[in-house]
Amino acid sequence: MKKKLAMLLACSMMLSLTACGGKEEAPATTAAPATEAATEAAKEEAKPEEKTEAAAEAGGMDALIEAAKAEGELTVYGSCEEEYLSAACKNFEQLYGIKTKYQRLSTSEVYTKVSEEAGKPSADVWFGGTTDPYNEAVADKLLMPYEAENAKNLIGEEYKDPTNCWYGIYKGILGFMVNTEELNRLGLEAPKTWDDLTKEEYKGLIMLSNPNTAGTAKLIINTMVQMKGHDEAMEYFKALDKNVSQYTKSGSGPSKMVGPGECVIGVGFLHDGIYQILQGYDNIQLVVPEDGTSFEIGATAIFEGCAHPNAAKLWIEYALSPDCVDHAKENGSYQFLVLKNATQPEEAEQFGLDMNNTIDYDFEDAKANIATYVEDFFTALGSSKDSADAGRFLTE
Repeated sequence: MKKKLAMLLACSMMLSLTACGGKEEAPATTAAPATEAATEAAKEEAKPEEKTEAAAEAGGMDALIEAAKAEGELTVYGSCEEEYLSAACKNFEQLYGIKTKYQRLSTSEVYTKVSEEAGKPSADVWFGGTTDPYNEAVADKLLMPYEAENAKNLIGEEYKDPTNCWYGIYKGILGFMVNTEELNRLGLEAPKTWDDLTKEEYKGLIMLSNPNTAGTAKLIINTMVQMKGHDEAMEYFKALDKNVSQYTKSGSGPSKMVGPGECVIGVGFLHDGIYQILQGYDNIQLVVPEDGTSFEIGATAIFEGCAHPNAAKLWIEYALSPDCVDHAKENGSYQFLVLKNATQPEEAEQFGLDMNNTIDYDFEDAKANIATYVEDFFTALGSSKDSADAGRFLTE
């Protein structure tokens, strides 16, 4: 028995040596230390980004934080108001020691810029702004899926992309902001419905935003298509255009014009109107359309192919926490937050905005068709998306 066992061991050693190249002079026991040393050397030679990616994949928030710190930088495109964007980026940098740069762009500007960059984005994450342009980016595979741990804080599944390409952080209702002093001077009543905006008495008194640059305007287009049907919506915009003095670059633009009297009726998100009222413009009245309206989901996302993927993932976790969103109200943003563990701004609640008077918004239709709807919008107005009158359709 012992003889058979010895023979088997000898055969096993011969096979092992043959597999290593037939170098019989090297004892088999030296293979393990050599392999271990080679592995350590390979680790040392690995690219820094590969090491940090591996560290993050090891699991846990601590590992992600360390991997993000190793990358050391983050660039943010922000489509919320700049005051909030700046504060959010500064706080992230202070919390994690990661150098954080930002640029404020409207949502449609971000979508256009990242589309042109073709998989090599000059920023890592997108923060704030309505989700219609985000959904266009999802359809074009410009956003990176990421299963965020802090997504458990969302108040509902509807506040995230089904493929985890974006996550909601706030919501805001679409409506009208009117200058009560100017209406009184002109002997006019405030509009109550979307159709009221087309009344001849409001000629030249209205501002809304430019769908070439603002996601807010895209939401308005989608809302009318879903409320009225495509053809009727385009006829509606033809009639409304007769009363519009200017289409602003950003979605918040009209709200800024109402208080000073540069326009009498601004169409946009009512939380922007709250900000203006709290700045001292007590001549502004907020109107929730009686015939129904829609709400935005303000979101955050990672750009596919970004230079700092771990810092980007850490940003998403940060944005889905009170560390970020509870600072919104301190920096002029009074949207309703969509996180269970966040503190709702009292300033938003005290205005009693009716978040229940909203349509059942079809996000999938908006995602699939908004590019066509925008083209149809300009065609209805007798122009084109690329040659819209620069005098009224602002891009700067």
